[in-house]
Amino acid sequence: MKRIFSILLVLGLTNCKDAPKESKPSEQATKTEMPVKENNYPEALNKVFDAHGGLAEWKNKRTLSFELVKPDANEKHTVDLYSRKDKIEIPPSTIGFDGKDAWLLDEQKAYKGNAKMYHNLMFYFYAMPFVLADSGINYGEAQDLEYEGKKYPGIHISYNDGVGASSKDDYFLYYDPETYEMAWLGYTFTFGTNEKSDKLSFIRYNDWGTFNGVKLPKSISWYTNEGRTIKGVKNTVQFSNISLEDASKPDAFYAVPENAKVILNP
Repeated sequence: MKRIFSILLVLGLTNCKDAPKESKPSEQATKTEMPVKENNYPEALNKVFDAHGGLAEWKNKRTLSFELVKPDANEKHTVDLYSRKDKIEIPPSTIGFDGKDAWLLDEQKAYKGNAKMYHNLMFYFYAMPFVLADSGINYGEAQDLEYEGKKYPGIHISYNDGVGASSKDDYFLYYDPETYEMAWLGYTFTFGTNEKSDKLSFIRYNDWGTFNGVKLPKSISWYTNEGRTIKGVKNTVQFSNISLEDASKPDAFYAVPENAKVILNP
């Protein structure tokens, strides 16, 4: 969900939810198909998944990597899509999650953010809409979002109690009524609290590319807003070196390095 942290905190980013159970560890990179649970998603959400390459196609992928474009050095994110292990290289520091604990390697004391919050934060925003197929999610209707005279139908996403580190979050996926491409994400930020929030933030998704059969964003933009009224662009994050692979990386890639600090209960 990160540095960087001060910038992202201004953006009001929110934390990622729990992932499917981890597969049996392997010391070698392997291709493992992710189980597709019984399809009980709203019809509109299924159409959104299909517009982005299809949920089955996404679930057959294992490793996602992308870089956030930064002035000095890019920030590289690598995620195992089944176990949700992750690794973020933010020179000179590295953050990761080994399937049990989050960790921070920061021998130069350069990292100023919250590694517990950030280790999977940007993945959750980047992997929309597919992360909205995770377990523990409830779906409902949402009021249309209007921007520049166009109305975008919406789907309300909430979480069962105890799911993830901020189960009080609410998400609102808005899609193009003609193409069913995801167009906007509305969300509340409740990390670190146990209370619901009615303060909405909005991200626009309108810059897509196709990678190994799946449509993923090349950039996303946060907008200023007054309630549900969208104003202007606040910040845009550019992505580069996007890769979606069928094979997993060895467990050692995500393991806690020597001299890293373990952060319990991410």
